[in-house]
Amino acid sequence: MLQDMDLEMFSDFSEEDRDSTMTSPVPDATDCIEELVASFLFQLSRSPEAKSTDSDSEDVSMAPAAKPAPLELHLVDRQKEGALRTMRFPKKRATGSAQPFAQLFKVLDLMHEAIIDDIPTTKRDMYYKDVPLFKKQRVVDNLVDDIAATLELDRADLNVRATSKGLVCGSGLSIHLQSGEDIRVTDTEGAVIPVGEDIKSFTVAEDLAWVLIVEKDAVFQTLCRVRFASHAGLPGRGLIITGKGYPDVATRQLVATLSACLPQRIPLLGLVDGDPYGIDILSVYKFGSRAMAHETDKLAAPRVKYLGVLASELASYGVDRDALLPISKADEKKALTMLTRPIPAKWRRELSHMLHARRKAEIEVLASAALPSTDEQMSQQSDSGTHSTERSTPSTDSALVRYLVTKIRSYVERAALRD
Repeated sequence: MLQDMDLEMFSDFSEEDRDSTMTSPVPDATDCIEELVASFLFQLSRSPEAKSTDSDSEDVSMAPAAKPAPLELHLVDRQKEGALRTMRFPKKRATGSAQPFAQLFKVLDLMHEAIIDDIPTTKRDMYYKDVPLFKKQRVVDNLVDDIAATLELDRADLNVRATSKGLVCGSGLSIHLQSGEDIRVTDTEGAVIPVGEDIKSFTVAEDLAWVLIVEKDAVFQTLCRVRFASHAGLPGRGLIITGKGYPDVATRQLVATLSACLPQRIPLLGLVDGDPYGIDILSVYKFGSRAMAHETDKLAAPRVKYLGVLASELASYGVDRDALLPISKADEKKALTMLTRPIPAKWRRELSHMLHARRKAEIEVLASAALPSTDEQMSQQSDSGTHSTERSTPSTDSALVRYLVTKIRSYVERAALRD
């Protein structure tokens, strides 16, 4: 009898570390926040203006005024590995030099409150606590990640939780929550991926054969409607995941957990647009993002492979060059930037091909691809004795489905040989 696999939420902590963290998370995080604030207050107390205000000396007014040294706070520069960026006050700025410090201390205050009261908050909640001060959501987003990186803590340690937007489809997965509830994922509808702090463990069906990560929500919904996760033309059940573009933390945590815990016979495959931004999204899943490099060990999924769409392969599927889109200046700049990074050779070839051909491909271009029907593929499988002779319905026989069946079968077969 096949036995399902139970997977713990991926973490780099041992059981002992997890137990100790559960018993004393507050002092570490609160101490770090308080020390950061105290360092600024200490500088403030030593400024010449503060000293002159507190002094009882009758000769103070006779002394020449000393030019106050700017107050400084150092935060990790997440754009440059191992670098710091310095906030200074006062500083000549069109908007005034106090605003960045006011924004920083407001975020620190809200974090401190969330930890002490043990009430989780989100970046969105923080923004709406003082919209006139922050002005843009991006200000809060950047400060939260800057603070976490500077204090060498996860956002969860600061009681700041991610907002979920990712979806998962496929009856081969059940999610067990800390509350005792279970989420039974189905083949026909996407389930919202819970934040990592709410997840206790996963149960994965023993006959799970593949995982597909899809860039676009529209493509994900199409695959759900045709029950692609249990498609008869594939060598086993699968999971389909989407982060709806650049993935949120909860989606990346799920993919990282599957990458770390699933048997090697189960490939994790990415379906993205054949353009520089699609490849960049795949890079976030596989290698992590530069903005959250301090959490890469928990969020990167190194087993993720680039299934498609590959602009360089579409001619072999009968897709006319005129069906491809011309690359923009932004595409060109993104491609050139990515080529400076240490990326897989396959990705490098695709980016170079885009720059040379001046064309990019969206997933939707597969509608014009010339591929054998899934009925023909399944007939071939039946002749070789490798799969069921059950026939797919016409609704499951789109060009996109045929493309994915062909690709996924190939990856599963190769993974089985290596396992």
